[in-house]
Amino acid sequence: MLSSRPYLARALYEWLLDNDNTPYIVVDAEQEGVQVPRQHVQNGQIVLNIAPGAVRDLLIANEGVSFNARFGGQPMHVSVPTTALVALYSRENGVGMVFGHEPVMPGADEMTFGEAAPDAEPAATARPTLASVGSAPAEEEAPASESVDASVEPGADAGVAAEEPASDSASDEQDADDNGQPKPPRKGRPSLRVIK
Repeated sequence: MLSSRPYLARALYEWLLDNDNTPYIVVDAEQEGVQVPRQHVQNGQIVLNIAPGAVRDLLIANEGVSFNARFGGQPMHVSVPTTALVALYSRENGVGMVFGHEPVMPGADEMTFGEAAPDAEPAATARPTLASVGSAPAEEEAPASESVDASVEPGADAGVAAEEPASDSASDEQDADDNGQPKPPRKGRPSLRVIK
């Protein structure tokens, strides 16, 4: 599964802008692939304003956040992999979200930010396919000699399977109370009953 972090970041970013707030992100500057102005990093983290007036070409993709900005008058391209995104919050009131450490998702691709996605062709060929199977004739249409009960084990007498409905009616009688009314289902965990 893909990480939920970029989806939440996009939604929070849009929500903060809709409420006239200034979105800030907290970035773990020590992680691999992070391109931020190192002179502003404190305690291994940096806080960046990603409001539309502060950055250009903002892209919040599944791989990470990237944009162009000026720091001390110097233009710079900033690149933050999704795993390095620590939080996204509002400057005005602090409302937002801190992203916790996500567990490794099964099937997650380990790609670095900016790396090209692998071809989807091999995954498409590995998928299972469905095939049409001819329908079996209905029991009413098939002669009795050709009718086979799937629950009968090989080598067992087919007559045993024909007697099973009688045992079902006996169990129905056991499930009825003295007045002939069916008993309400038992409470608690459901259970399966093996009928042979």
